[in-house]
Amino acid sequence: MTRTMIYAHRGASKLAPENTMPAYDLASESGADGLEIDVQLTKDNIPVLIHDENVRRTTNGTGFVQDYTYDQLRLLDAGSWFSSKFSDCSIVTLDYFLRWFKNRSMQLNVELKTNVIHYNNIEAIVYDQLNYHQMLDRTVISSFNVASVEKITAIDSNVQTAFLTSIKRKHLPKYAYDHGASSLHVKYRMLDKALVKQCHHHRMPLRIYTVNRPSWMTKCFKLGCDGIFTDVPHEAVEQRDLFESK
Repeated sequence: MTRTMIYAHRGASKLAPENTMPAYDLASESGADGLEIDVQLTKDNIPVLIHDENVRRTTNGTGFVQDYTYDQLRLLDAGSWFSSKFSDCSIVTLDYFLRWFKNRSMQLNVELKTNVIHYNNIEAIVYDQLNYHQMLDRTVISSFNVASVEKITAIDSNVQTAFLTSIKRKHLPKYAYDHGASSLHVKYRMLDKALVKQCHHHRMPLRIYTVNRPSWMTKCFKLGCDGIFTDVPHEAVEQRDLFESK
């Protein structure tokens, strides 16, 4: 049976501020197989790690990422919203993260946040940085926007891509495949045996987000999902160890 890989969703984001280096340090120490990051573009076309298009929720700033230069963005406090002990956290660039990540024996999922704002040329910019750091062979590039998936595939058909969705539709794996995706990432409530069977038929890896409850983790393990994204990677590793020991 397929061993389900555990990806830390925005890092160990229940223990530290999401998409910050402390969250990724903790995730790396947890035994997770991979890390998931969210990427948006600044005003000066620097790819940075942040989930929301607006900085309000996870920093002490206001306004949209695309309206800040990186020099302006990095001055924001990206940790105090979570806990005062993280007040020195800042938004980091993709380049900084990849320099830290490349020496770790983990997989990477890069989510392009293009479903609300389509950042001009973000696909090529992110691809070039992954290529520069020689990270393409252990990276999946995902998006809710099929146009981004198609653009990445057009740049390099050998790159692993994933279509992200929380919306049910008939023949979903085929839909993803037809838009250039080599794998499928779906919301946990969409998971059932039929979907797993369809993905296996298309030889398409199936990964599930965001899986935080032990019961759902076990369901993913039992059905042979290829991966899960979780905010609590340390708990997921423990649950997988228990499942595999039975």
